Amino acid sequence: MITSQLGVAIVAPAGHTHDLDSIARGIARLEARGCLVHNYYDPDAVHLRFGGTDAARLAQLYAAADDPDVQVVMALRGGYGLTRLLPDIDFERLAASGKLFVGFSDITALHMGLYAKTGALSYAGPMLAGDFGALEPVDFTLDQFWSCLAGPTHTIVEQVCGNPALDVRGTIWGGNLAMLVSLLGTAYFPSIEGGILYVEDVSEHPFRVERMLLQLMQAGVLARQQAVVLGDFSGYRLGPMDNGYDFDAMLAHLRATLPLPVLTGLRFGHGPCRVTIPFGAQARLVSDAEGFSIKLSDYPTIRCA
Repeated sequence: MITSQLGVAIVAPAGHTHDLDSIARGIARLEARGCLVHNYYDPDAVHLRFGGTDAARLAQLYAAADDPDVQVVMALRGGYGLTRLLPDIDFERLAASGKLFVGFSDITALHMGLYAKTGALSYAGPMLAGDFGALEPVDFTLDQFWSCLAGPTHTIVEQVCGNPALDVRGTIWGGNLAMLVSLLGTAYFPSIEGGILYVEDVSEHPFRVERMLLQLMQAGVLARQQAVVLGDFSGYRLGPMDNGYDFDAMLAHLRATLPLPVLTGLRFGHGPCRVTIPFGAQARLVSDAEGFSIKLSDYPTIRCA
């Protein structure tokens, strides 16, 4: 898609933010990039921990999807809230809009449901408050988004040791691990064969990460994939009861147990440095002793004239 001016809608389908200055900073940075910003988030309409009542947050999604001047719909932030909306979301309406829905963390539920229900692709990418609105935005994170958006392909390169040698192709999908597992057995969990699964999480102890990945294995999901790529897992604390059970010990057990290669080192997660991944794109993952690359193709792009 080629557009003279990129229209970006801001919605809060999950949590709200107390940092109203981050909203102003984020909008200013998008406008400095030449974007026309449509802000559908009303901080005065915050409900409990959410960016509005369930009905109001759903209305934000539809208003952004129906706006003819919008091409990208960007989440304000994650947190929690999309799971409450899933049964009421008209995914066909969102897919038919042709808009690109962007976010990560709790927004994983939207990526999953949209792909499972319609096959439409979306972006696991930056959000307004924490990325574009950060006091000190991370150029890498924002540049990754713009590069991916411009297409027609997007390549992620990571330098990391200790991964298995690999050269596979498949549909790339995934996101926040807790969100993925919460959707197992529901109509919002897509059935993907021969895929490349990427996962991340925050404040989840290694034993919980292990347990969730074992659940995906025991549910038969991992046997249908070609590789799982671990992103950032941070924010947890080890205690005396762990007795040497740390992330490395957990990783060694996973590599000995799971029915597919496990890679680490993807800059994706709740840290400030993050790649953008089109959920549902075609990917070629090549790994060797020095690192890995993921070349992404066959995903929706927008190039500004």
